[in-house]
Amino acid sequence: MEAFLVSLGVVAIAEIGDKTQLLAIVLAARYRAPYAICAGILLATIANHALAAAFGGLVADWLGPAWLRWLLAASFLAMAAWVLVPDKADDRPTTAARASAFLATLVSFFLVEIGDKTQVATIALAARYHDVVLVTLGTTLGMMAANVPAVWLGEVAATKLPMRLMRVIAAAIFAALGLGALFNIGNVFG
Repeated sequence: MEAFLVSLGVVAIAEIGDKTQLLAIVLAARYRAPYAICAGILLATIANHALAAAFGGLVADWLGPAWLRWLLAASFLAMAAWVLVPDKADDRPTTAARASAFLATLVSFFLVEIGDKTQVATIALAARYHDVVLVTLGTTLGMMAANVPAVWLGEVAATKLPMRLMRVIAAAIFAALGLGALFNIGNVFG
């Protein structure tokens, strides 16, 4: 259950102000089809994060505990720094304008998540917890928790939330996970 809860919390906070949240706002404003957009986000995230979590599980098995500890610590600490950098709205795909709301969301969310901080976090969390299913469920729910309100509330949500504070909180969580992995706090590989 810890894998699920940590994955959910980390991704939900890290996603606030992320380019995919900005993409959700843009798609909502363009298509005015919130159910289709939310369904596209859900399916794209499940596919993307399931692949990322499976990869994280394989990396954990392949590396062994000693190397994995160092890699996880470095990954989480790098994520802590990365989430402090705001995303730009200009990073969104431009091909979404020609497709239906669902298809545009499905394709653009899947592609935008490739190499994104939440995908990297999913890999690291799966390697840390050795639980592909719970990490995938947690990170997917975290993505939905951050993006569904953005779809329904549009730009109001983006302008009212303290993005800088959210990035600092996410960075602190990733830093704590990194230090925990580095110093084997919480029986990281146990």
